[in-house]
Amino acid sequence: MTLDDIKNAIEKANTISILVHESPDGDAMGSAMAMNLALKQLGKNPDVIIPEYSKTYKFLPEIENIKTESSVESYDLTIVLDCGDSKRVNNCMKYYEDAKTTISIDHHNMNPMFADINYVDHTSPACCQILVIIFEYLGVKITRDIGTCLLTGIITDTGGFKYEGVSSETFEFVAELLNSGVNVSSIYKKALQIKSRANFELSKIAMDRMQFLEDGKITFTYITCEDEQKVYAEEGSHEGIVEIGRDIEGVEVSIFLHQAEDGEYKVSLRSNDYLNVSDVCLMFGGGGHIKAAGCKIAGTPEEIKNKVVKEIKKSLK
Repeated sequence: MTLDDIKNAIEKANTISILVHESPDGDAMGSAMAMNLALKQLGKNPDVIIPEYSKTYKFLPEIENIKTESSVESYDLTIVLDCGDSKRVNNCMKYYEDAKTTISIDHHNMNPMFADINYVDHTSPACCQILVIIFEYLGVKITRDIGTCLLTGIITDTGGFKYEGVSSETFEFVAELLNSGVNVSSIYKKALQIKSRANFELSKIAMDRMQFLEDGKITFTYITCEDEQKVYAEEGSHEGIVEIGRDIEGVEVSIFLHQAEDGEYKVSLRSNDYLNVSDVCLMFGGGGHIKAAGCKIAGTPEEIKNKVVKEIKKSLK
């Protein structure tokens, strides 16, 4: 599919919904809000439907207009952003399945091209970076508000430009966004540096539980629903905890479990130099990026640890 297909689908649609993956990160939130503003600039009135998201991103323009659900029975067009698999839109699935036309814009390497129109760039470090190209083709002016959303996605998904995948093109785009009046230092601080009290307390719990496995090459920790209740956690309060283990010298893979409301655990994996954690998560029905991936597994933390470590050891040097 080409950019022309995306342009034609948008022009023909009277009703448009914007979806992202469950437990949306900065790239998903930035992509959704940037697309919302871009479509409005093109004369459309889209619905951004995100049931739950972290208050970390409350600074994004027009975030107060996000809907938790919609009364529209069937949208002419549904645009799914930063989502490697249609199953990950979770309880928004009906807006995807009932849409007359669907578009997927993404950068996950395991994306199966699930939509009617797919624009997937596996080499891009962030979905928001792909949107810069698409917006330019659609004739969308990168305003300060759109630039704020796009830069939020790029900064968060690159870990502040420290992950592999960042290219000279990334900095060219960032320079373009800065020229639109975006405050990069402010976004960096709000999206990456400032932590809520609940996040701080959960991080302490996770660090106290952290185990070093396989001669210190693997770290493992977890938090439960009970832990979250004790610290009055809100949606997204666990974000960033998986990075704690990865940042320790000698660690190749960090494993972090976060208990969901149904009792199962969401598993987050991060690697440093060579191990493909996307392949590991694929074994459990998940996926993601080479050095950042996730899945969901039932069982106790100890049971899940043993299962995941068993798969990791197959590729551990």
